[in-house]
Amino acid sequence: MLTGTARATHYRRTSSSGPVHGPWPARTPPPQTLRASERARILELLHSPPYADLAIPQVWARELDAGRYWCSVSTMYRIARAAGQTRERRRLATHPPRVRPELVATGPSQVWSWDITALKGPAKGIWYKCYVIIDIFSRYVTGWLVAAAEDAIVARDLIADAIGRNGIEPHTIHADRGGAMVSKPVSEMLVDLGVLRSHSRPRTSNDNPYSEAQFKTMKYVPDFPERFGSLADARSFCDAFFTAYNHEHRHSGIGMHTPASVHYGTAAQIREQRQATLDAAYTTHPHRFARRPRPPRLPETAWINQPAQQTQPVSV
Repeated sequence: MLTGTARATHYRRTSSSGPVHGPWPARTPPPQTLRASERARILELLHSPPYADLAIPQVWARELDAGRYWCSVSTMYRIARAAGQTRERRRLATHPPRVRPELVATGPSQVWSWDITALKGPAKGIWYKCYVIIDIFSRYVTGWLVAAAEDAIVARDLIADAIGRNGIEPHTIHADRGGAMVSKPVSEMLVDLGVLRSHSRPRTSNDNPYSEAQFKTMKYVPDFPERFGSLADARSFCDAFFTAYNHEHRHSGIGMHTPASVHYGTAAQIREQRQATLDAAYTTHPHRFARRPRPPRLPETAWINQPAQQTQPVSV
């Protein structure tokens, strides 16, 4: 550095060979490298009719069982990749996309939703199945039962009984894709009655929100037990719960009316009575109100996956 020149610069200038910038000599391939002809034969093997749709490990194993060793599995993958075959070799089943259910109800008995939830029995591993059918507009539970297991015949009889007691068939019955929901007995019965079927998309809990919310309401009541002592205990609890739910519970989603009131058409009369009570309170103490009070309004529609355009009262 005393001369003002870097050491590397000094040695580069005094070197007789000078800098080398290429072209570099061809690298000698390792001795185990396959020849071009061998790679072509392996690629031809992978394209042969018996192996064209098989995964490469399958080809390798079958050839080995036949007494023929070509190369390692990883080498077969490299040869296929060099030939531009990076896609899945096997023919895969393709399924059309699941249709997003879009259901709209403008009144009771148009769209029902049903599901099954598990209730803990007296010991670990013992479960009871609670079937519940709910009207999505009125939130009225039109049918329920508790059984020892999930069964398609039980589900069919429950739905038929609920329709019979309701006096009118719903336009559509919605459910998820559980075994009982898509079973042949239930499907045939709904076809015979002229009721349309609707199903949630796989792994999409939001497609069945009314049943899921109703189950949450049931399981979060203060007296819901950790376990039920017997099937009779579970049925007794559900009988009391669904009676209170239908006839006493004021539901926030339907203007703080009871489901039975909305389902059987008395909600409008009750709202008039509420308005009269509020009018009397306003007349007596107007200074206590910033504006004339109104009772909660009953929604005009209920829907599952609100359609972009609601052209019909009920659509699938």
